Amino acid sequence: MQTAVLLESQPAASFRIDSRRYAKCVEVSKRIRWDIDRDVLRGRQFDFTQRFLPDSLSKVNELAFLTASERTLLSQIQGRTYANMFGLVERFIGAKMLEVSRGHALGDQSALEALVRFTDEELKHQELFRRIERMIADGMPPGYEFTPRPNDVASVVLGKSTWAVLGVTCMIELYTQIHYRESIAPDGGLSALYKDVFLFHWREESQHAILDELEWRREDARLTAEERDEAVSDLIELVGAVDGLLQRQAQADGTYFFDISRRPLTPGETARVRATLLRAYRWQYILAGAYDELFHGILAEMITPQQGARIGAALAPIVESAPR
Repeated sequence: MQTAVLLESQPAASFRIDSRRYAKCVEVSKRIRWDIDRDVLRGRQFDFTQRFLPDSLSKVNELAFLTASERTLLSQIQGRTYANMFGLVERFIGAKMLEVSRGHALGDQSALEALVRFTDEELKHQELFRRIERMIADGMPPGYEFTPRPNDVASVVLGKSTWAVLGVTCMIELYTQIHYRESIAPDGGLSALYKDVFLFHWREESQHAILDELEWRREDARLTAEERDEAVSDLIELVGAVDGLLQRQAQADGTYFFDISRRPLTPGETARVRATLLRAYRWQYILAGAYDELFHGILAEMITPQQGARIGAALAPIVESAPR
C-alpha cells in the first residue's frame, strides 16, 4: 500500500489573475442559481424506506450480519451526518472566502463578484442543511447527536494560515464532486429528495472548486519558503483535527444506531459497525479528496518533496485504516 499521496513538486510559474476563469464562474453561477423551496424541496419529504447514502460511501454493504432494514437505517444515520458535516464546513468556508475577497476589492471586479457570489451560495447551503436536519429529525427517533459545534470548529480552522484553510477547502469541494458524480448520481435506490439535495449542491460546488484552486494558487504565490513550510504544518494539523472530529462522530452515530435498532448485536458485531463507520467517514471526508488527481497535482506543484513526505506520513495511519 502506497501511503504517500503526493508527487514531487514542480517549479512554480509566475502567478497572474486569470480574469476569464473568474468571469466564467460568475456566468455559470447566474445561470444555475437555485432556490431551496422552489427547486430543491418542492414540498417533499424524505423517504425513510430508502437509503440516503450509496453503499460506496456508507460501506454498509460490508456488514452482512445486518438485515437489509438495518443497513438502510445505518445509511440514513450516515446521510444525516453527511448533511450536517457540509453545513459545518461551509461555516468556515464562507467566512474565509469573504475574507479573501477583500484582496480583489480594488482590483479585478470579476474575481470580486465571483467570490461574493460564492459566499452568498455558501450561506444558502448552510440554510439548506439546517432545514434538512430538521426534516430528517422529524422522521427518525430522538437521540441523534452531531457532536461538533460549527462556530467552535470554524474558530479553530480560521486560526490557521490562509494557505492551509484554502487547501482544506479545495480538498472538500473537490470530493463533493467525486461523491456526487461517482456514487450518488448513479444510484437509483436512494431517497429521491436526498439525492436532489446533493444534485443542486453539486451544481454550485462545481464552480466553488474552481475558485478554491484560483485563490489557493494566488495565496501560494505570495508566501516565502518559510511561510509555506509553516502552512504545510497547519495543513497537517487541520487534517488531524478533522480525523479527531470523525472519530467522535463515528462513535456517536454508532451509539445512536445501537440504541434505536430493534435487536441486540454481539460485541464483535458492535465493534465491526463502529470500525466501518470510522472507515467510511475517513474515506468520505479525507481520503476521497486526498486521492483526487486534481488536488494531488495542485498541491504537488506548491510543495517540496520533503513537505510531501511529511503530509504522506501524517496520512499514513488514516490510509492504513481506510484503504481504497
